[in-house]
Amino acid sequence: MIIQTGNRTDIPAFYADWFANRLQEGFVLVRNPFNPVSITKYRLDPSVVDLIVFCSKNPAPMLKYMHLLEPYHQYWFVTITPYGKDIEPHVPDKAAVLETFRKLSAVVGADNMCWRYDPIIIDQENGACKPHPNAAISPHAQTQTARALRTGWTMDRHIEAFTDMCRALAGYTHTVVISFIDLYEKVKRNFPEAAAIPMSAQLALTKAFVEIARKYDLTIKPCGESPALASVGADCSGCMTQKVFEDAIGQNLLLPSNPKNRKECACYITGDIGAYNTCGHLCRYCYANSDRDAVRTAMKQHDPESPLLIGHPEKEDKIHEAKQLSWIDPQMRLDLW
Repeated sequence: MIIQTGNRTDIPAFYADWFANRLQEGFVLVRNPFNPVSITKYRLDPSVVDLIVFCSKNPAPMLKYMHLLEPYHQYWFVTITPYGKDIEPHVPDKAAVLETFRKLSAVVGADNMCWRYDPIIIDQENGACKPHPNAAISPHAQTQTARALRTGWTMDRHIEAFTDMCRALAGYTHTVVISFIDLYEKVKRNFPEAAAIPMSAQLALTKAFVEIARKYDLTIKPCGESPALASVGADCSGCMTQKVFEDAIGQNLLLPSNPKNRKECACYITGDIGAYNTCGHLCRYCYANSDRDAVRTAMKQHDPESPLLIGHPEKEDKIHEAKQLSWIDPQMRLDLW
């Protein structure tokens, strides 16, 4: 099976010691976010855990524990955006994160690393957002985009920042995942200035990114976006798919049927060991945190020695063991094409 650590929080950044303890003890408990008295026990056994997937904005605290991860296949999504403290209050200096990315890639390999440049936020304050030379944005789309937040993040500024980061990460990964800001209810509450980005602007910026990334042997993969982005050269096959997992493992997989995901998303849903309202980055666009107070309360209940990320098992809790099997296909396959 595949263990996911990062759809609900950033375990490497804030809970690396806890995760190291879980690896050493060989199991982890996960409270169901929709039925809190239900707890699932996962064995962290390399014979049944085919891959551990990480999603982080700061993997640095995990570097000292890489020896504990040696028995496992790994795949790392590392988010690096150019935003400042006004949008990402507690994300470390981006130059430091870029350096950590390179160090991590040297350990696990470029095939097991993915850079996420997302979410993309655009504004056009005072007409500062000029279209890319190869893009045509309608006056209607420009008017819509002009209503977005006023942070100075124009398309030109994104293109410049993206180019610099491509240059810094070339050779350390082959994939860049992008997405445009989604206005979930939590996002609307915590980031009221944010506005949706019209499709014409998405197409224009994606086209520019594809052309830049190609110069550095990087593939652009949109996350949960319209398949129309394929028309400007993006790979819309999905960022967390069976092929991605198989390439990371180096073997074929026999995956069980996947639960229904949102229609825009081709990603395979796996067992997540994180918890909502526990990410201390407090990014204003975050969908996993309700608000600062909820995060502060939850993080105070964290005990690195507990099998649960937050708190401890209670008397009323019902713990059940997950049915875990290796999904690696033992049969050899011949590629005839």
